[in-house]
Formats: sequence, C-alpha cells, structure tokens
Amino acid sequence: MKLHEIAHSRTGDKGNISNISLIVYKPEDYERVKAAVTPERVKQYFSSIVTGKVVRYELPNLHALNFVMHGALGGGVTRSIALDAHGKSLASALMNMEIS
Repeated sequence: MKLHEIAHSRTGDKGNISNISLIVYKPEDYERVKAAVTPERVKQYFSSIVTGKVVRYELPNLHALNFVMHGALGGGVTRSIALDAHGKSLASALMNMEIS
C-alpha cells in the first residue's frame, strides 16, 4: 500500500532544512503509519538528497507526524541549483512510499 492511500502531506522549508508533515486520514491508521514511517526510513528514502539527520515529531492528537530533514535542500533556497529549491515536491515523493 502506498502512503497516499491513507494519508496526505505538506512541505515547508527554512534554509537548508525541509520539513514534511504527514497527516493520517483515519485515526485508526495513525499507529500503523507511525510504526512504518520512521526517521531512519525517511532518511533512507531520501538518501540521494538528505545529507543530515532526520528528526520526527509526533502529534498524536492530530494523527500526524512531522519530519524535519537537515541538509535536504542542496545548501538552501538561495544557494541550490535544484529545480525544486523549496522542496515542495518532497511531500508528494513521500506519499509514494510503500508501507505494509
């Protein structure tokens, strides 16, 4: 199953840090997503672009997770030559992750 089947997401940025919020549609899927989408797995999933640590913040009352990815934007918006310097497409990329 792909994440987009049970959750949606948004992306933000600050300097060379990208954050992805992952919001589960149904409360009963929150624990499943929390177990499957770990900081280690997100770092590995984005291994070609994330050079720093990935920190996960849990928001159980909102049935959401927030991933802060350090070193994810090629030096930051004003320094990156990437087509998506703000990293807005990273949320969509995460939604393609397979979970069980």
